[in-house]
Amino acid sequence: QVQLVESGGGLVQAGGSLRLSCVVSGSIFSINTMAWYRQAPGKQRELVAHITNGGTTTYADSVKGRFTISRDNAKNTVYLQMDSLNPEDTAVYYCNAYVRWTSGGDWFASWGQGTQVTVSS
Repeated sequence: QVQLVESGGGLVQAGGSLRLSCVVSGSIFSINTMAWYRQAPGKQRELVAHITNGGTTTYADSVKGRFTISRDNAKNTVYLQMDSLNPEDTAVYYCNAYVRWTSGGDWFASWGQGTQVTVSS
């Protein structure tokens, strides 16, 4: 069993910042890639940022230069620093991680419950 628990969402004015955190817990052997997705009302879930086990990052074009993804492997935690927020960033943000339970086992995608981010104009 694995749990991903997000925190750090909330209401912020345009131009402000928020920092999301996601802790992965459970009887897992290791974590591979980690990512943040978001889903706005009436829209499909989209990838916001992605980070490999080695620290290589990728970003959606809409957040490049404003958001920064990072991870602390010792704490099984991934972060998303969000700066210069605008109302178009309003969405539920979900944490994603690929985990496996045994050495050499298959990787499984796991998701958090989501945290609401609302940016007012």
